[in-house]
Amino acid sequence: MTRPTPPAPAEVRRARVALSMLVEPGHRALWSSVATHGPVRVLEGLLAGGFEGINSELQRATEARRAWEDPHQAAERALAHAHRVGARVVVPEDDEWPRQLNDLRRLCTEGRGEFTRHAAPPLCLWVRGPLRLDEAFARSVAVVGARAATSYGEYAAREIGYGLAERGWTVVSGGAYGIDACAHRGALAGGGVTVAVLACGVDRAYPSGNANLFDRISEDGLLISEWPPGSDPFRHRFLIRNRVIAAATSGTVMVEAGARSGARQTLRRARRLGRAALVVPGPITSAMSVGCHEELREPETRLVTGVDHILEEVGRLGADLAPIPRGPEHPRDRLDPPARRLVEALRKRTPLTSEEVAARAGVPLDDTRRILPVLVLQGHATTHPDGGYVLAPPAADPPRTHHP
Repeated sequence: MTRPTPPAPAEVRRARVALSMLVEPGHRALWSSVATHGPVRVLEGLLAGGFEGINSELQRATEARRAWEDPHQAAERALAHAHRVGARVVVPEDDEWPRQLNDLRRLCTEGRGEFTRHAAPPLCLWVRGPLRLDEAFARSVAVVGARAATSYGEYAAREIGYGLAERGWTVVSGGAYGIDACAHRGALAGGGVTVAVLACGVDRAYPSGNANLFDRISEDGLLISEWPPGSDPFRHRFLIRNRVIAAATSGTVMVEAGARSGARQTLRRARRLGRAALVVPGPITSAMSVGCHEELREPETRLVTGVDHILEEVGRLGADLAPIPRGPEHPRDRLDPPARRLVEALRKRTPLTSEEVAARAGVPLDDTRRILPVLVLQGHATTHPDGGYVLAPPAADPPRTHHP
């Protein structure tokens, strides 16, 4: 018996494009059918009225758009439009497909609810930019947050974006005003790669105020979307695209977020997927940090204050450790405990004998007589003209050079 010839890649690509235009991305029933039977057979089955692998739910979900236009023609128009605007479509059968997106299957097995609704892996991605998808996402961190960001949040997002880019990490965000835009701009200023995951076509500048930013990203980074070029940015699409941001990256950093921010959904999905869930704290008086502080109450969420903390969570195990913060070192810090006690026992103006210093410090007299001359040599103490020891004055700052 002759085995059927597998569909050509071009046929698979067109079928995936057509199917992605029949329902909103992330549809669990459609993804499940495609994963089982392949995109070509599922498309043919839908157009023929169904087969055993297509349930009635999927038939109803695609009915309106199938009746509106022929899926094959719609796919051809979308591919032609993409070519005109300098975009391409990438499918799971391509070498550059980011395999970590397949982890979204986990969300599809958790029953119904917020995380499983439109949570399936993408059928395809529309891409505008010069880089490969898999390479751009290989070392990547998402930075998300409020559109109505405060100056504090904007500063933090820019610094994080710049620092990650400077260390060779891709900065991923959603291209919105506020935290998203600041993270993208910080990455560009750091000479690195940034990716904007859009809720509209990659040829649409939404919001329009970020048009120049999108042009810069498309030159050196990537604009990606699950919706074909020309698609409008409907409100529900922002929540759908958030799962791609969470799954494609090694971790999500939430800089600022109100109580009902969509950024919280991205962070929660990252947490469900086993990615690092990281939050920058803010003032407890700021409404834009309420969401951050609520997420910090979750056991799997980590507090971060900068790039060092972020890389400790997403970087190489045991290698990218954040330095332990320390205050400025005082010269006395290098003294052993008996010597430090003797220095603390000295007075600034009143000279004390060895016996008096030993009594005040609680250090044996023999040790005191041995240590005090050493403290004089080290500059911690001085001898008084009338005899005895006094505390040395603090070292003067070096003279400043005057520049006319």
